[in-house]
Amino acid sequence: MLAEPFIAFFLLRNVRKILNNTSPDHTWDQTINILLYAIVIFFIADVILHIEVVSKWIWHGLLLGMIVFALLKKEFNATRTLMYAVLPFALISLVTDLFKSITFDKYKSINDYFDIASIFAIVWMIAMVVSSRKQQRVLRMEHEKTKQQEEQKKFIAAQKDELEKIVSERTAELRQQKEQVENTLSELKSTQAQLIQSEKMASLGELTAGIAHEIQNPLNFVNNFSEVNNELIEEMKNELTNGNMQEAIIIANDIKANQEKINFHGKRADAIVKGMLQHSRKSTGQKEPTDINALADEYLRLAYHGLRAKDKTFNAVMKTDFDKKLSADESGKGKINIISQDIGRVILNLITNAFYAVTEKKKLLNGNYEPTVTVSTKKISDTIEIKVKDNGNGIPQKVLDKIFQPFFTTKPTGQGTGLGLSLSYDIIKAHGGDLKVETKEGEGSEFIIQLPVV
Repeated sequence: MLAEPFIAFFLLRNVRKILNNTSPDHTWDQTINILLYAIVIFFIADVILHIEVVSKWIWHGLLLGMIVFALLKKEFNATRTLMYAVLPFALISLVTDLFKSITFDKYKSINDYFDIASIFAIVWMIAMVVSSRKQQRVLRMEHEKTKQQEEQKKFIAAQKDELEKIVSERTAELRQQKEQVENTLSELKSTQAQLIQSEKMASLGELTAGIAHEIQNPLNFVNNFSEVNNELIEEMKNELTNGNMQEAIIIANDIKANQEKINFHGKRADAIVKGMLQHSRKSTGQKEPTDINALADEYLRLAYHGLRAKDKTFNAVMKTDFDKKLSADESGKGKINIISQDIGRVILNLITNAFYAVTEKKKLLNGNYEPTVTVSTKKISDTIEIKVKDNGNGIPQKVLDKIFQPFFTTKPTGQGTGLGLSLSYDIIKAHGGDLKVETKEGEGSEFIIQLPVV
């Protein structure tokens, strides 16, 4: 019977600890302390006076009363696990004593069953007490966490007042900084527009000598055929004077043929000038049917002659491989809708870069090397591919990811703005296409423009 007093004492102490962890007001502390003192005093009296006959029922009543009381009170909810741990042992102990008192003979025959039940009750109690302690550990941690959160809230509230003061001071500074940033942004946008226009004018400068060469050819034809026509007109007058009408008609046909040639080459010069004007002015943003083969071929020749005019030693093999399906006929079939001056700038930039690459490689090798630039077009399903390939030194892998970034250039200072490929990439993306590069160091590069067919 000595187990009940110790279990009651143990139970009350743990109940007090649990309540202190879950309820900060300590309402039940005094009552529990009185009960603890009472249990100790009564236990000592029981040992000294040997009143086990009476005391065992008091211990049973006290233990079960404590359990039932705790299970019924809401404020003792946190102790339920502990109560359920002790309850089986308290009930088995009570039933054992009842059987022992009422039918002692019968008790002897089933004593083993009571012993087994007691052992299971003790194992249950130990397991539940361990579980309860784990729960209490969790509750204690949560309580400490809650306490820390409350302290943090107080700290945050104090910091909030200080921060509001700092924020009000910073807001005034930020307004001023915002105005400065807006002014700076406006200046940057203006500078960006100027840089883009400068890049366009730089590419126009590359074209100037080529344009002059291209215009000179049709002008030479115009001048030559004009002089021939003047001579033919004089001959025709003589023949008419002499009454040779048949000869006069033959001469008149020659004059007409020459006039048609003059007209053709005049239009050719006019087209070159218009192309130059389109390249130099701002894009209208309007797409128009364009012969992509003619556009690529024209910019290839203009870029070549422009570089030849600047450097008489410059020379390179130009190859073309144009898809015939992209060459426009008289009805306009074969043309694609693009902003021609924008795509022209992209093609020119890629061709000029290709010529630069092969020239640099030629300077390095200074021997058995034939610089070659190839421009090709191809229609693949609903996509147009324009390729500009060179057999230069290629692009180093370490800078390959940077070539489309604004202001990045591998050219020496003063020879490149670093905007050409960046603007080209943006133009192709604006057309719904893509600009890719395939390169191998020491063997060359190939830039691929992919445009959707509209």
